[in-house]
Amino acid sequence: MRKRSVLVRAGAVVAGASLAVLSAALPASADEASGRLIQSHDTGGHRVNIEGKDKSLSTALLGLKLDGGSMLHMYCVEINVRIDRGQDMVETPWDEYPNEDSPFHDNREKINWVLQHGYPAVDVDALEQQLTENGSNLNNGLDKREAIAGTQAAVWHFSDAKELNKKSPVPHDKEAGEDVAALYDFLTDGKLEVEGEPAPTLDLSPAEATGDAGERIGPFTVSTTGEITELNSDLPDGAKLTDVDGNELAMSDVADGTDIYVDVPEDAADGNGEFSIKANGHVNTGRLFVGAKYDDKKAQSLIVAQSEKTDLTAAATASWKGAPATTAPPEETTTTAPPTSTTTSNAVAPPATETPVNPQADSGPLAQTGVSALTPILIGAGLVIAGAAALLLQRRRKNTA
Repeated sequence: MRKRSVLVRAGAVVAGASLAVLSAALPASADEASGRLIQSHDTGGHRVNIEGKDKSLSTALLGLKLDGGSMLHMYCVEINVRIDRGQDMVETPWDEYPNEDSPFHDNREKINWVLQHGYPAVDVDALEQQLTENGSNLNNGLDKREAIAGTQAAVWHFSDAKELNKKSPVPHDKEAGEDVAALYDFLTDGKLEVEGEPAPTLDLSPAEATGDAGERIGPFTVSTTGEITELNSDLPDGAKLTDVDGNELAMSDVADGTDIYVDVPEDAADGNGEFSIKANGHVNTGRLFVGAKYDDKKAQSLIVAQSEKTDLTAAATASWKGAPATTAPPEETTTTAPPTSTTTSNAVAPPATETPVNPQADSGPLAQTGVSALTPILIGAGLVIAGAAALLLQRRRKNTA
């Protein structure tokens, strides 16, 4: 995926909030091998007599067709549960065998030894030679039906603690019973060596990893018994698949044990990406298959006896947190007080209002506030008299002249 969107950059916060939801829908680390039993591909063996209440049981090398079309050949490891041909069977680690109380858990490595040394891992002629060298007297050699019956009975011995009835191993066929018992004893005697759990054809672990932008997220470790045929990535622009030193990886660089990292650029927003690898190889003998819906409807668990090559895909997801967005500090806003007005108004301020004086009672003397009020009256009267005297004197002078 080569995308760089303005919306993605602008919406980094929204992307981060939705990351948990996206992760829930992300795929598991591997597309485990799965398929269904096809009766037409079964190869029947002799019925065998088991000690206890089960008595006579049919044996077969069961044919399981993988989703990709390849065939697996399987034995049963859960004797008391019926086969369900309508349910998908999924490759499952040994420690996830669905019955916690089954002897399978204590004996699974011994079961694997039986498978590695029984039929069809070892062909009929080679088994016949081994039995003869071991001192067994076979009746006209060993045939395919006897080889299937003996191997399945030996698997049940360890997976379900079932013992072959040695007095009558095969109903109504003494010679076949002797041959089946000889192979059963060879595969269950105490001299067998322990075989650990076989590796899956393809695995990518872990399924998910997280980190920060600017880091190499991982490692995602490749485990495969096959040949890598494809390396695909669905990563944002700038992200790439590298080794621990940051060198970009190509398909030719990936093999069993390779550590893959997702190198994320420093400026990446919150996000995630996926990559996948495809390999072609055999589903190993000893791999366990369990019903996909076992919890709802039990289906007989099976184990691989022989396989054809098949294509499998494994995927992993890296999620990262982007660097915090750098926010510019807010601009300082300076509030300037309005200037004080210095303009002088021509308007005359109204006179101050004097507090009125309470009138005084005229029973007492007036309060003295300075010059007496009689002074101007007396001066005015003197001036009138002086003026009148001057006028009269002037008339007399005219009359005399």
